Amino acid sequence: MKFQPIRVAVLVSGGGTNLQAILDYEKDGKLTDGEIKLVISSKAGVKALERAENYEVKNAVVERKGKTQEEFEQGIIELLEENQIEVIVLAGFMCILSKNFTDRYVERIINVHPSLIPSFCGEGFYGLKVHEKALEYGVKVTGATVHFVNEIPDGGKIIMQKAVKIKKGDTPLSLQKRVMEEAEWQILPQALNQVCQTIRKEK
Repeated sequence: MKFQPIRVAVLVSGGGTNLQAILDYEKDGKLTDGEIKLVISSKAGVKALERAENYEVKNAVVERKGKTQEEFEQGIIELLEENQIEVIVLAGFMCILSKNFTDRYVERIINVHPSLIPSFCGEGFYGLKVHEKALEYGVKVTGATVHFVNEIPDGGKIIMQKAVKIKKGDTPLSLQKRVMEEAEWQILPQALNQVCQTIRKEK
């Protein structure tokens, strides 16, 4: 049987730096078991869509604004089904998905969170807030976690983690940048490939 890579969609809402890390990983031939087939943004005109265009990846916008949760998620589901998507990556996707959505894709949705879960995670912990709290607490080590997504914010099973040391004089912004560069951009593509490998073996 001919090798068929696992079909991947990436959901975005903004700049798309994590998307870029995945696209570069694929371009370098390291995404051995998956292929980015679709990028969906919850907002029009964002940089992430430009990144998808640059890599000639099919992309679409499903606006969150002005829709009910159900309408919004139905729009995404239709695109996922149309493109036969098997794995979904949340890469800076700023919308919470309902249980109805996550139950359709059990252990098929992955997300990266900028802390070592179970620290500084859950509802309200996103973006700079995570790094502000880490510095407030005075922890010496933080990092990033890739996990499966369920209906609980940051509540799914952990796939991969990477630690990042906090340096003297770190600000939330400097820490955010280092966690992205040293952890998020490394483990998100690796974890994606690992999940794709597992699915392929199960087929």
